[in-house]
Amino acid sequence: MTLAPLNDSDLDRLEQVLEADVFQGDAMRLDEIQAILCAIVSGPIPVAPAVWLPDVLGKGAEKTDDPQVAEALELLMRLNNDIAAALLADETVSPVLYPIDESCENYDYAAWADSYVYGAGLAGDWYELAGKHAEDLSELLEPMFLLNGMLKEDVEKSGDRWFSPAEEARLIDDIQENLPVIVQALYNFWRNKRSGGTVRNEEPKSGRNDPCPCGSGRKFKQCCGRPDKLN
Repeated sequence: MTLAPLNDSDLDRLEQVLEADVFQGDAMRLDEIQAILCAIVSGPIPVAPAVWLPDVLGKGAEKTDDPQVAEALELLMRLNNDIAAALLADETVSPVLYPIDESCENYDYAAWADSYVYGAGLAGDWYELAGKHAEDLSELLEPMFLLNGMLKEDVEKSGDRWFSPAEEARLIDDIQENLPVIVQALYNFWRNKRSGGTVRNEEPKSGRNDPCPCGSGRKFKQCCGRPDKLN
């Protein structure tokens, strides 16, 4: 039986069901679930619902005889199918985002990116599975690591120079605006790799830690290879 696409009312209902007592507060938020599913349907190998549902719903996922759990399962499978269909059709996916504060001016992109990275890990080591294209994959994933703060943490731990506050803010704004395109590019990376198509241009290029060929004196990843130039 083909499951019908979700409409706005269905998404509102899914949000409500995820807060039901049967899940005891263990269920993830809708934004986190969407991000995880975007990574799962994009990845190199299939990830069965039996793998991701316990992470998404917590222990409540085991109570399949509960009407609210059964409803949540149906809605989640429909959401999974909708995301897969949209990315397959190159329609991109608009991220579900929650405001960080009551002003509703800033949204929790960090949680979305962090959940995407978590979802990617459910399919194994993406870098290992990317093989000779691991460097290309690393570049495509860098915006996610910038949004969730991991890139900044790694750069500062290594003692390298990070962007100025103004540069960082501009980069983050650009990545936030282009997040649907970034997600689509990651999906297309694995789709092309699975089909044996061309993943990226294979012309010689600088390594991420090599001096930038432009002569700035900075590392390539912090100059012409910065996250804002990945797409």
